[in-house]
Amino acid sequence: MSVCCINGPDGRPQYALYRDGQICPLRNVIQDLADDFNLFELAAAGGLPDVSTVQPGLWSAAPDVLLPPVPKPEKVFCIGLNYRDHAIETNSPIPSEPVVFSKFNTALIGHGQSIQLPSISSKVDYEAELVVVIGRQAKNISADEALEYVFGYTCGHDVSARDWQKGRPGGQWLLGKSFDTFAPVGPCIVTRDELPDPADVRVRMKLNGEVVQDSTTAQLIFDIPTTIAHLSKFITLAPGDLIFTGTPPGVGDAKDPPVYLKPGDHCSVIIDGVGTLTNPCQ
Repeated sequence: MSVCCINGPDGRPQYALYRDGQICPLRNVIQDLADDFNLFELAAAGGLPDVSTVQPGLWSAAPDVLLPPVPKPEKVFCIGLNYRDHAIETNSPIPSEPVVFSKFNTALIGHGQSIQLPSISSKVDYEAELVVVIGRQAKNISADEALEYVFGYTCGHDVSARDWQKGRPGGQWLLGKSFDTFAPVGPCIVTRDELPDPADVRVRMKLNGEVVQDSTTAQLIFDIPTTIAHLSKFITLAPGDLIFTGTPPGVGDAKDPPVYLKPGDHCSVIIDGVGTLTNPCQ
């Protein structure tokens, strides 16, 4: 099952089933759905409908612009240098433990929304990533049980201002990664049962139609269960938390000459079994 988030008739975020570019608002198939319902509590209680039972007439074309599938997560984690080849291309040592940083949730945008290139950065780069969506509270869990705490997966784009991330005193990772609009996610969340094994999933980035990143999660230095378990040792994970799991080689900053995003560019993160997240730059 896949779910997305759209603007409802009242202007508030509204969850919908998502299938092959079509949507069906949950309100159309679940009676007496409260205005303030929690998607993750509803799923845990078995309240999400079986997509196969939804009547054909309840589906309509998805809008060109979607909201982030988790509009306001409590936390947004990111794992740096987690593909071996990416660490090598950036001349960085292979990490001996996960490199963890974060983004503010104000950086989130959805499919079709625009990445705003800031005037105070001239080196904005792209990074395609598989993103984990946590489904229930997790603290001090083991890697063996970690996937039981996953709600699903989505596509993510870790937009990065390299001149802030690397070129400022101390390396301003938080600022360089957290400009408004620097965390596109979507178009939907694919629930865990649809992607039961995230250990070898193809992840690509297309820039203006050209493939510039192409690898699989089999190349992760720290796999998804290991990453979730590691984070849970420090911080209590909450339903809706997002974990950007790292980016493959091919980032613009490592090219010769470097390639940075410019107005008019279109970025598409393509993840097999999850979907395609596209955002223009302006």
